[in-house]
Parts: sequence; C-alpha cells; structure tokens
Amino acid sequence: MHGEYKVPGGKLVVVDLDVEGGALRNVRVAGDFFLEPDEAILAINRALEGAPADTDAAGLAARIEAALPEGTVMFGLTAEGIAVAVRRALAHATDWTDYDWQLVHEAPQAPALHMALDEVITTEVAAGRRPPTLRVWEWGAPAVVIGSFQSLRNEVDPAGAERHGIQVVRRISGGGAMFIEPGNTITYSLSVPTALVQGLSFADSYAYLDDWVLGALGDMGVKAWYQPLNDIATDAGKIAGAAQKRVVSESGGAVLHHVTMAYDIDADKMTDVLRIGKEKLSDKGTRSAKKRVDPLRRQTGLAREAVIDRMIGSFRSRYGLENGKVTDEEMARAEELARSKFGTPEWTARVP
Repeated sequence: MHGEYKVPGGKLVVVDLDVEGGALRNVRVAGDFFLEPDEAILAINRALEGAPADTDAAGLAARIEAALPEGTVMFGLTAEGIAVAVRRALAHATDWTDYDWQLVHEAPQAPALHMALDEVITTEVAAGRRPPTLRVWEWGAPAVVIGSFQSLRNEVDPAGAERHGIQVVRRISGGGAMFIEPGNTITYSLSVPTALVQGLSFADSYAYLDDWVLGALGDMGVKAWYQPLNDIATDAGKIAGAAQKRVVSESGGAVLHHVTMAYDIDADKMTDVLRIGKEKLSDKGTRSAKKRVDPLRRQTGLAREAVIDRMIGSFRSRYGLENGKVTDEEMARAEELARSKFGTPEWTARVP
C-alpha cells in the first residue's frame, strides 16, 4: 500500500507498507523533508512496524513521537503528517496527479445559478460522469451567500441589503456568510472524488485542498497560510474563507470545496449589510469587522484578472488542467435548481 501527504506549509511524506494479520508491516517512510539525525528515519519506521492497522492518526503520531531520538529536528515534516500518510495508504487514497483535471471558467452568472452549478457539478463528479473540476466563478450581481445552517435574520440586515441592491442566497455547504461584489471577489470551487481526501480528517481535508492556492499566492509575493478550520490568512489579516459539502454516491462520492477570496472590499457597505456580532469577532483578535479582511489587490498590486490567471496557471503547472465547460445538460439542470430551490424564499429562509 502506498500513501502520500504534503504537510501544509511543509514537504511531501510518502509511506509504503503492507498489512499482515491486522498489523502494519514493512513500513518505509520517505519524502523530500529534512530530518536530523539520520537514524531518526529508522526510529520512525520501527515505531510504525507492528502497529494495529486500525490505529487512528493521533495514535500513530504518538507512537512516532515516543520513538524519536532525543534532539530530533524535523524540517517540513511532522509526526502528524507521517500518520496521515499512513492512514491515506490504508484507505487507498488517490493523489492530485492521478486525475485529468478540467477547468470551467465561464461568463458571469446569477448568484442562485452559481449555487446550483456547485451542486450539479459535484453530483456529476460523484457519479463518475465528470472529471475532477476546478470552476472559477464570475459573478453577475452582488450578493450575500450564507451558510447552509445560518439564520437568515441573524446574518443579514434586510434594509441594508435592499439599500445596496444585494441578493441573498443560501449555499449547500456550512460555514459563514460571504459578502460578494463582482469586481472585488475571487471565488472558485473544487469538485473532487472522495478518494482524493481519503484518510484525512475533516479539518485536514481543508488544509490539503487549500495547499495549491497557498503556493499560487506565494508566487505572487503573498505569504499566506491555512488557519483552522476554514480560513486563509496572512500577517495583515484574513483573505479567504472556505466551505465544504460531501456528496455520497454508489461510485464513491465527491467533495465540494469552495473558496471566496477578497480581491478588494467596500468595508462600509459590508458592515451595513452583514450583522457581524461581537462573539464572531472575539476569536479573530480584532474589534472591527473592517480590520478582519485584507484584500489581495493591496497585497499583490495585480489586477483581479491577473491574480486569477496566475492561480489557474499555478494549478495547471502542478497537476495539469484542460479547458472545459458546463455541458448543456448540466446547465439545464442547474437552471432548474436555481428556479425551484436556490432562488426560492423557502430555501433561502429555511433557517429563518
């Protein structure tokens, strides 16, 4: 069995192993990390040898930590990262490069239609009828997108939304409200087979699926990192938020992972539309919602279109990416969903 895991902000860990009699055997850990002293790698292999195959990642990491020689130093490597690679080997997880990725980047579309396209495309990936897809959104109108379980009245000031011509839509994933203006926002979705995140905890899957965009931002001079559970942050503040939804199917299922990034922001308008309470700000280390987000326009000095092009180019250089489109059948289904579900008061206010 073979498992790979790139430690967020670190290096690639590769684990090869067998399972015999319910225990790990012939464990071999490798990768492009740095480790001192040399014999630490042998201690890691010995710590994993014979471990019950059903040991969770925390238990495997504890075995590794206990076995490391005194003074061991890891660069780009953690005991937890090794443990995740083991769990991915046992779960027969796939890797990014095992797939032929497709890019969908089309003309601006209405907010409700974007919600519907996420559901349709991810369902198609789950059924095996569509390859894993990176969809870059273009917004046809300003919007507030609230999470699947958020209270509409608690999150949105209806008078402010009406005053600024802001549509309110509810997505299928959890998480918090996002304030959207077409020229100020960069949004993308990854619709991926569940096998890509096999062996990862829910939290680890966020970091794993965000890793490519951290690299893309780094190439633009933005030092960014994953901030649990679902933020991408820099020293200057938050720049993006992610959310996920799992879709189950007989073919193995899929994960929708979508991210909204602040290219620029009208903070006064945002706080006039969103009801951002003190409790939400309390764990962010700031007293003002206006200080929570630091847009990419200032940090990169690039036009929005240039940022998107560089993100797409970074993904393509890492994993390959062919240009594609939403099929006529997919669009017809999405338009029907936008009409019958995502554009209705019953769905938007399902949590009043």
